[in-house]
Amino acid sequence: MFGLPDGVSACLFDMDGVVTQTATLHAAAWKEMFDEFLRQRAQATGTEFVPFDPHREYDAYVDGKPRLDGTRSFLESRGIHLPEGTPDDPPGTPTLYGLSNRKNALVLAKIAAGGVQVYAGSITYIKAVRTGGIGTAVVSASANTKQVLDAAGIEGLFDVRIDGVVAKQRGLRGKPAPDTFLAAAEALGVPAAHAVVFEDAQAGVAAGHAGHFALVVGVDRVGQAAELRAHGADIVVKDLSELLDHGGETR
Repeated sequence: MFGLPDGVSACLFDMDGVVTQTATLHAAAWKEMFDEFLRQRAQATGTEFVPFDPHREYDAYVDGKPRLDGTRSFLESRGIHLPEGTPDDPPGTPTLYGLSNRKNALVLAKIAAGGVQVYAGSITYIKAVRTGGIGTAVVSASANTKQVLDAAGIEGLFDVRIDGVVAKQRGLRGKPAPDTFLAAAEALGVPAAHAVVFEDAQAGVAAGHAGHFALVVGVDRVGQAAELRAHGADIVVKDLSELLDHGGETR
């Protein structure tokens, strides 16, 4: 049922890009923050300004990871090494925390300005599996998960929430490590072998693969099906409604 293997009793959903249409807001906030920094750095050093690619570089270095890890990963890809700083660094300070705080301020402003839209197919699917007696969890690197779910009015669709706040409290490693997904399965009382991961990020499907879950479903919203498979997705769909319509065909 639901395009899932027999014996599955828990579904673990990433939020941004799988349940809510907030991945584009995050990508835009990352681009605005990085471009500000890169432009200032180019002017100060007399080098060429090369803007952040909100598709290729977002997917490869930032998407699905904890905020600080995403900042560090992208900058290192450009050969830029900044001090870590402290969590209290003002937004825009040239430290990992300062740039990360700037990104967070930008995305919160974008969420407040435009509200939060959901993927209707995902909501239909989540309601269906819950009706079928399957437990549900939302697993996100975002520290703003509760605010986003509340804004969308869908927090009640999940029995468990493991997000950036919980991960920090518990010392859980972020994706691509499997820790947050494993914690969600444990909170639902389900072994990984009986749980399924739903992810749109390369780091997220890698986390699902590393956790040895029953199935890792890649959700391809931006034309990266091959990359999702390469990072560990067992099947790839464009929308979760396909799992209801066809039982989940590999694409």
